[in-house]
Amino acid sequence: MKKNRRKKEAAREYVVIGLGRFGSSVARQLELNGCEVLAIDKDSGRVQQVAGDVTYALTGDVTKEETLAELGMRNFDGAIIAMASSLEASVLTTIWAKEQGVPFVMTKAYSALQEKILKRVGADAVVFPESEMGVHIANNLAYGELFDTIEVTDEYSIIDLEVPESWVGRSLVELNLRKRFGINVIGIKIGSELNMLPEAERPLAAEEKLVVIGRNDMLKKLMEKQGQQ
Repeated sequence: MKKNRRKKEAAREYVVIGLGRFGSSVARQLELNGCEVLAIDKDSGRVQQVAGDVTYALTGDVTKEETLAELGMRNFDGAIIAMASSLEASVLTTIWAKEQGVPFVMTKAYSALQEKILKRVGADAVVFPESEMGVHIANNLAYGELFDTIEVTDEYSIIDLEVPESWVGRSLVELNLRKRFGINVIGIKIGSELNMLPEAERPLAAEEKLVVIGRNDMLKKLMEKQGQQ
């Protein structure tokens, strides 16, 4: 096990098991977000690749009960189990984590059947990262002009939308975007500044971006309408 830095005060602690593309990405981002991360994989090469980016890095086979016993998983705030290619290992680790009292266990899956099994044995959340990334890419390709997209569900997204020329100088109240397009403005960006409580009566400026949430089909119609202006 490798420790890379001093323990952060009051940091949340997570264990990430399985360091493929998904697991290693989650481990690094949790660390960047101020959490303490223990990253584990049976492949020492993968462990070395993330060792410099997380608090602890450990080579170990979690299909062996003694490896799990050494982890002391009851000490963690959450576990991310990213070994969908081995359903047996995912199930075993999920059960062990819940038995150890880990309050939140997120497990990676490839199919609805895996999801059903993993939830049955105690997983609090099951994710399909490859599928979700595919949706993200497809939406960006389909919607073209969207500056950024975050999928909230299969039907709803949050986007950054440049203020169209025809909206400049008009207020949110005047535009009535919810009625016209079925979208809600949840913030306004000005450069790197984000105002999550925009004044509904203030005229919009050309250099601003609106952070909006809405149905994907309505967002696409909005972009098509903008393209016709």
